[in-house]
Amino acid sequence: MKKDLLDIHDRLLKHFGRQQWWPAETEFEVIVGAILTQNANWKNVEKAIANLRENNLLEPGGIHSVNEERLKGLIRPAGYYNSKARKLREFTNFLFENYKDLSEFLGLPQDELREQLLSIWGIGPETADSIVLYAAGKPSFVVDAYTKRIFSRMGLVEEGIEYDKLKYFFENNLPEDVGLYREFHALIVELGKNYCKTKPLCGECPLVSLCSLPGR
Repeated sequence: MKKDLLDIHDRLLKHFGRQQWWPAETEFEVIVGAILTQNANWKNVEKAIANLRENNLLEPGGIHSVNEERLKGLIRPAGYYNSKARKLREFTNFLFENYKDLSEFLGLPQDELREQLLSIWGIGPETADSIVLYAAGKPSFVVDAYTKRIFSRMGLVEEGIEYDKLKYFFENNLPEDVGLYREFHALIVELGKNYCKTKPLCGECPLVSLCSLPGR
């Protein structure tokens, strides 16, 4: 299975090229993006992040102290702005109540960092793993709806597999490498967006020869 997964990675890399995820200037921007991208198109998230940057709020202290109604207005392009404003504030509240700065928090051992992220209101497994991998630079594989769809269609995992089981599937069968995890996750997203859609475009898919879906 390890060889199979690396072959899939290499085929996707050859087809799409390097993705260079996560597009952010700072660790905190990664965290904001990971929260705002929940149920949102990334282009709209970029608009919300640009609003925060233009108003000098793209740092923990800014989010922590800004008026909540103003925050909602600035992140409105990302959708669900009421709950997402609360999620951002819950994160910064937790940070300032427990740590001297973001670097101290992100410097926690990987398992402890993930556990603490999951204890914060509004942060689920996918968001937590995105923060651990892309902001903290620790090898925690991120899985999402695209991952479940693609790898169940390929017959490598069962449909409806639980998040943690799918995460373990990748981490148990890939070298523990932050760069590999980042690139593979980004390539899976590209495949899901462009080919392995709800109605798949199998004939054009770079993994078609490996997939059990065509001809079902």
